[in-house]
Amino acid sequence: MGERVEAESPHPRAKATGVAAAVDGRVLESVQAVGKNLLLRFEGGVTVRSHLRMSGRWRVERRGARRAGRPWLVLRTGEWEATQWNGPLLSLDASPVARLGPDLLGDETDVAEVVARVRCAGPARLLGEALLDQRVVAGVGNMWLAELLWYARLSPWLPVRDVADAELAAALGWARTAMRAAVAGQRPPRAVYRRAGRPCGRCGAPIRSRGLGDANRTAYWCSGCQRGPE
Repeated sequence: MGERVEAESPHPRAKATGVAAAVDGRVLESVQAVGKNLLLRFEGGVTVRSHLRMSGRWRVERRGARRAGRPWLVLRTGEWEATQWNGPLLSLDASPVARLGPDLLGDETDVAEVVARVRCAGPARLLGEALLDQRVVAGVGNMWLAELLWYARLSPWLPVRDVADAELAAALGWARTAMRAAVAGQRPPRAVYRRAGRPCGRCGAPIRSRGLGDANRTAYWCSGCQRGPE
């Protein structure tokens, strides 16, 4: 941040976005993570939005580091080089971020507010589906959903109306603490995520998995110790 960057998009799909041309030669003023989005703000009011989904990666290395393949975006200074690989979302439109819910990692985020937003998602909505909705709360993905609900002993198939506010607050509070620890390099061991068929470390019942909601995101849970319908 604070340096004037050289920008290029070696990948043809990324070049078509016009991002590199828009920021080449501008000073990078700030970088902000909002949920799963990364916002890079440049002088002149130009903002780049990057969303990595499941396949993308950012790397920051010394300038001139050897690489194979064509990154979507390269930002260079005199000493450093930041590269974004595998897209899939790179744009000059940051407006979708305004529709996101509170970022669970944000210093200003109030867990009680997030509980209220989950409650407003609808009493019949499945708990797992509501927590994955980035408009309700930003930053929770499949892995953290599985782990926080296992910690709270709540099934992803439980309707929101059947969950007490205190249960929601405890689950989200645990997730916030665990996610912050992971950012600092201390990710806790996984209890249920991608462990389908293995015994639960708490009760011994087999971990289950199935597609959840319209997006068919894979949910992992233990039907032995997580309260909810089969």
